[in-house]
Amino acid sequence: MKKIYQIFKSAQILIFILIPAVIFGQKNISTHLAKYMQAQVEVNNFSGTVLITKNGSVLLKKAYGLADYEWDIKNTIDTKFQLASVTKQFTATAILQLVEEGKLSLNDKLSNFFPDYPKADRVTIHMLLSHSSGLGLGFKELAISTISNDSAYSEIKKIPYEFSPGTSTAYSNIGYYLLGKIIEKVSGEKYAVFLRKNIFEKVGMKNTGVSNNDSIISKKAKIYYKTDKGFAHNPYINWGFNIGHDGVYSTVEDLALWDNALYGTTILSAEMKKLMFTSHSDQNWGYGFIINPFYNHGHQLIAHDGGFFGTMTSFNRFTDDKIFVTVLSNNESFSHIIGYGLSAIALQKEVELPYKHHQTKIDTTIYDKYVGKYGKIEIVKIDGKLYYNSIEMELIPESKTKFFRADNNDRTVEFIKDKSGSYNSIILTKGGVKEVFKKNSN
Repeated sequence: MKKIYQIFKSAQILIFILIPAVIFGQKNISTHLAKYMQAQVEVNNFSGTVLITKNGSVLLKKAYGLADYEWDIKNTIDTKFQLASVTKQFTATAILQLVEEGKLSLNDKLSNFFPDYPKADRVTIHMLLSHSSGLGLGFKELAISTISNDSAYSEIKKIPYEFSPGTSTAYSNIGYYLLGKIIEKVSGEKYAVFLRKNIFEKVGMKNTGVSNNDSIISKKAKIYYKTDKGFAHNPYINWGFNIGHDGVYSTVEDLALWDNALYGTTILSAEMKKLMFTSHSDQNWGYGFIINPFYNHGHQLIAHDGGFFGTMTSFNRFTDDKIFVTVLSNNESFSHIIGYGLSAIALQKEVELPYKHHQTKIDTTIYDKYVGKYGKIEIVKIDGKLYYNSIEMELIPESKTKFFRADNNDRTVEFIKDKSGSYNSIILTKGGVKEVFKKNSN
């Protein structure tokens, strides 16, 4: 009996030791997340909301910046943001619900619904969902026009295919626009109504809906994008036909409800979820999600980002770790890069805080030692300047060996000298996360 008591006491002591360690660990993570976001505000003028959870416990939930610049109204946790392409996962879910009900098949042809659309007899629902239809990227100019729905469809039909359906993969907003219209044809309901009844209400997403050009939506953030002269209002967007690929607005808390619902079968059966979360191409596209993208930190990740005229969003589900990270911005802040940094912190990786970058003068003849390919990254010298992959991405020196990208201060390149005096590797920092790339051998 005494031995049993000693074992019991030892177990109690072990639990007492471990529980504070776990709590302390999460507290440290939360502190680091908060410092990281405060630096994003102070250095990069982040405006929006963020939410990071682990096993359902909140690590960070906070709003930053302004929902309305004119009236100096602050963002709050229940501020609603446009989701841009994060909308696509709701479109894919709605399609799979119709498949589950027997009203659709993934092998159905586009011609079943739009027989007048070019090559419609060669495009399937599966191709539309997995970005393998060959349809073009999008119709940005139409989206900001006052054109009617029917006229928009007629113009979109004229946009040429990028490749023969089913032969390759390329991201397509047009494909998801057509899926949105298919939902309406098959269900007999407007896209917004179908999503509300079959997804948002079932999940309890009371602050989520689909935008239109008439309704007044309380606590919805205005959107601003960057110009050479500072911030400007986003242009008029014609929400009458901008559906399927875009249009949903939400809050970080509603998106956390959605993340949790995707672990269960209230919205989709296990069979349908397996189809949604399976990579169907070499570009890792599932249905409405990207599966284990290159920015997954080596952990199982189901994700999607979005961006359109000032709206920048990031939605990340680390399903093995039960970590959820979402970042919503209304001033074109790089939510995808911020989400990448926050995810790394949540996964207890080392992350550098954002800081002010200042250009310095250096002898540019050293650039000749830096040029070359480092994995898929190419460093190029043109007219005495250094560039990252493209002449649109100039590298600005902050020291002899470290440079920041002109288009994004949160991305830096540092050239590392080896024992022989050659520069054969770089440290690429993105959102504070460091990666080492070796120079390709000739």
